[in-house]
This record gives sequence, structure tokens and C-alpha cells, in this order.
Amino acid sequence: MANNINKDALVSKIAEKTDLSKKDIELMIDTMTDEITKALKNGDKVTFTGFGTFRASARTAREGINPQTKQRITIPAMTVPKFTAGKALKEAIK
Repeated sequence: MANNINKDALVSKIAEKTDLSKKDIELMIDTMTDEITKALKNGDKVTFTGFGTFRASARTAREGINPQTKQRITIPAMTVPKFTAGKALKEAIK
């Protein structure tokens, strides 16, 4: 069974492999996620060669059914984040 790795565990693993403090690593991860979020809000793509690409995708409005009441509802249009894995990542997890 696979384990979940949260932010704290990731920070600890990076700290073990580098000479950086956990505080510096956490700041770096927070800054990276903030910058990726800003780029996606602006409609830009963020690509890490070999790892993958983050992009924003427009989802059109559609009709759905509330499973509890069986009533028809309208699901509004929205923009959602998408991630496409790169070739190296796909190969690494085969």
C-alpha cells in the first residue's frame, strides 16, 4: 500500500539530502507553489522538463444530478488546474 507524503515529510526528505535548513526548504516550496499559482491565474503554462506541465483549463457549464435528491442542477463554468506528466516521470513510475 502506498504512503502519502505531505509537505512536512517532503521538507524532511529534502533536508536530509541537502545542507539547507527545513525553514529554508519550506520557504522555497511555498514560494514555488505561489509562483505556479500566479502563473496559472495569468493563463500561463509552467513546465518542468521531464517532470511535467501545469496549466489552467476552462471547463464549460453543464447539467448534473444531485445524487441525494435526484434533482437536476447546473454546474457553472470554471477554470481548473491540470497537470500532464512528462516523459521522464512516466518512465520512472512504470
